[in-house]
Amino acid sequence: MNEQKLKFEVIPGGGVTSPRGFKAAGVYAGIKKKEKLDLALLYSETEAVAAAVFTTNRVKAAPILVTMAHVAQGKIQAVVANSGNANAGVGPQGVDAARKMAEETARALGLKVSTVAVASTGVIGVPLPVAKAVGGIQAASRALSVSGGHQAAEAIMTTDTFPKEFALRFNLSGHQVTIGGMAKGSGMIHPNMATMLAFLTTDAAIDREALSQAFRSSVSRSFNMITVDGDTSTNDMALILANGQAENPTIKPGSEDLAVFQAALDEVTIYLAKAIARDGEGATKLLEVTVTGAQTEQEARQAAIAIAKSNLVKTAIFGEDANWGRIIAALGYSGADFDPDLVDIYLGPLQVAAQGTGLAFDEEKAAEILHQKEVKILVDLKQGQGQATAWGCDLSYDYVRINGSYRT
Repeated sequence: MNEQKLKFEVIPGGGVTSPRGFKAAGVYAGIKKKEKLDLALLYSETEAVAAAVFTTNRVKAAPILVTMAHVAQGKIQAVVANSGNANAGVGPQGVDAARKMAEETARALGLKVSTVAVASTGVIGVPLPVAKAVGGIQAASRALSVSGGHQAAEAIMTTDTFPKEFALRFNLSGHQVTIGGMAKGSGMIHPNMATMLAFLTTDAAIDREALSQAFRSSVSRSFNMITVDGDTSTNDMALILANGQAENPTIKPGSEDLAVFQAALDEVTIYLAKAIARDGEGATKLLEVTVTGAQTEQEARQAAIAIAKSNLVKTAIFGEDANWGRIIAALGYSGADFDPDLVDIYLGPLQVAAQGTGLAFDEEKAAEILHQKEVKILVDLKQGQGQATAWGCDLSYDYVRINGSYRT
């Protein structure tokens, strides 16, 4: 692969409207109790090839069911998403409401209903105020602009403390290609998928098979490697739209251009995934767990996620306690196959265990490492070439406070 092609340029303040041909808006529709942006609209000037990954929760919200059917047809041109109400657990009226959102978006923008994706996030079990959603769609359709990406990112937030956006551009066969994205997620975060919404856009020309392949691979390395609290919601969705306006030669499966596109896409999804983990409800620290030396990549993933989701590890990180025993305990129940007597463990650059045995490490240095806003744990299993990284956060007093009064 040509190294020149791997030079990605981050776009300052970039997001879903950075690629050519995309507009967005975020408005207050009255769905949330407080007057905050609560309805986002994303629009492509032309129909876009689409790929998506949805929650694996057996209980799926109405918007998921509607969007799954629409994405299966291959092309999406608009996404409408509300926050403040999950439109889940409300019976058949939920599907009616989701369809109404798609129909109203199609009517307002002159699209086919099947090219509209619908997403919702918020409280489960409360009927969606359809009239308010419709009013919001009408307002958002009038407000669409290239500069509206930031408002759209704000409008999909629930307990998030900041909007999550990212975009980069790169060269592909002599053409400038851009990938942008926005995401929301703060609590109920755990694979497969984490509780989140993510919408990505690109002006790359790419066929559906190649896009689906690249997106699933990217999600497996990013959104499916974050954990905040071990819960998986009913509304999770990651969706990418590719409208082809970069006019590059169409990317096909197995091509060198697909490898470059994959690398760029991974940059965007991992950035957004880390932003979600960093913004975990009540979090004070971002936790990065890397497991190397596993027999397979899958076993490395199992081990990394087990450590990152352990409440005992998370509380130790919050308390800045270098309790490495909690790390190896989580490793032991992860399901990964390894020899405990070979394991090395590091907190940042500081080794705290070797050959499965604790070392007499510098406690002050450990405390200094754990006091940082980003804490890295490295575990070497010494069993093979498998490697994976998971991201999470500490578990603080505020997590209970936030979730103890979520509905109120």
